[in-house]
Amino acid sequence: MPKVGMEPMRRAELINATLTCISMYGMDGMTLDKVADYAGCSKGVVVYYFKNKDNLTIEAYKAFLDYYGRKIESEIKPTMTAGEMLDVTLHNILTPYKDDREKQINVSPLDGIEKMYIPCEDQGRLFVQFFSKAALDRNLQEVASTSYLANLNGIAKIFDYGSRTGELAVEDSPSAAYGLLAMVIGLSFFRVANIPPMNGQDNRYICEDYVKGFTTSREDK
Repeated sequence: MPKVGMEPMRRAELINATLTCISMYGMDGMTLDKVADYAGCSKGVVVYYFKNKDNLTIEAYKAFLDYYGRKIESEIKPTMTAGEMLDVTLHNILTPYKDDREKQINVSPLDGIEKMYIPCEDQGRLFVQFFSKAALDRNLQEVASTSYLANLNGIAKIFDYGSRTGELAVEDSPSAAYGLLAMVIGLSFFRVANIPPMNGQDNRYICEDYVKGFTTSREDK
């Protein structure tokens, strides 16, 4: 029986270990034994908290998707313009590439959101692994649907705010949000497949140009 008060910390360690193992070995290669080894505990501890691999995978997927929402919410401030809010959103859901392989996966907010981190290459590998599995797994589909519907709602609210302040010219905020999120998901796949734009730039500029298309000029105001 785990020590009283240790459950949140232990669950967080196991989720981080699971995501690390999925990134390293793939969804099929991730096992409870490997997660236990990486977390420095027995397989029995993993089973105690998550019962089986399916439950562990679902909780790891939730934590992976929640990571982005937590980071965005922590960085968006009420004093920001709609453009600044969208910049924060894009910076987190389509992170500029950097060589940060020395850092470890941490999706737990227990030690503060500022310490939460997923290295760039791990983000891409996890994204593809979870989406590939979700194509045939109804439970993972529900996790993705819940998360992305919340994301769409949040992005649409930013477009609405920009429209009200006159910073953005948006006729249909939900559709604008849908287009942006769909673009991010597609560009994420292209990154993992190592398909750069013809000009060789980081493909996130495509999303930035999409947002700029809604920006009103001073003459329009």
